[in-house]
Amino acid sequence: MQRMLPQIAIAVTMLAGPAWAQERNLFNGKDLSGWEGNPESWSVVDGCITGVTKDDAPLPYNQFLIWRAGTVKNFELRAKVRQSGNNSGIQYRSKELKDVGPWSIGGYQCDIHPQAANNAMLYDERERGIVAQNGQTVIVDGEGAKWIVKESEPVKADVAEWNDYAIIARGNHLIHKLNGQVTVDIIDHQDSQRELEGLLAIQIHRGPAMRVQIKDIMLRELPDGEVLSPEKAPVPPDAKKVAAPAGGRKGKKGANESKK
Repeated sequence: MQRMLPQIAIAVTMLAGPAWAQERNLFNGKDLSGWEGNPESWSVVDGCITGVTKDDAPLPYNQFLIWRAGTVKNFELRAKVRQSGNNSGIQYRSKELKDVGPWSIGGYQCDIHPQAANNAMLYDERERGIVAQNGQTVIVDGEGAKWIVKESEPVKADVAEWNDYAIIARGNHLIHKLNGQVTVDIIDHQDSQRELEGLLAIQIHRGPAMRVQIKDIMLRELPDGEVLSPEKAPVPPDAKKVAAPAGGRKGKKGANESKK
């Protein structure tokens, strides 16, 4: 533990470095210019991007409003979000899954979830499932095993109210924040599954009816970040291995076992 934490602290300092690019707002507050999604689900209401699902017209799969003006690689994203009903998320460095259906996305997600442990966690949509829950510092090794380096109480918030979500991604180091507090800190060594560049999108979830609103979507591009190797960011000997939940579904919390 002791030899790993300074390395993470150094990486956090790098991520919080100078502003290399001007911050820009990805939403004009008027319409969905630059975004694409199911027109029956997405609109602008009271100056906010608004996604809605209904019990009498359930979705066949999770769908997304996709930002079409570019891709994201190394960046800092901030947005104000509130949601009710099921759950939502901000997808990043992701890919479109046209074989699943229109507006389907897979990849990294900052979850927006009424359960504290899942809110602002890192979820890998249609891939590895839960990577790190709220309050966890995690290293994913080259084989895909998840190791908890540090764990604290989840950062709590009422998702029905406006909250500030932030994502910082540089190389294979990912950080999520909720109202200015770090919720997850991840180094992803699994090069066969991790994402270093891709699409940005907002989720509406299949299942019970829900509503999500998002505004003030501010993106700042960052200079290329080092992809940390397992030698530079090793799994500490006292880290706890997370047992994979069946099906990798949201809300399933794996048991922990000490690293041997």
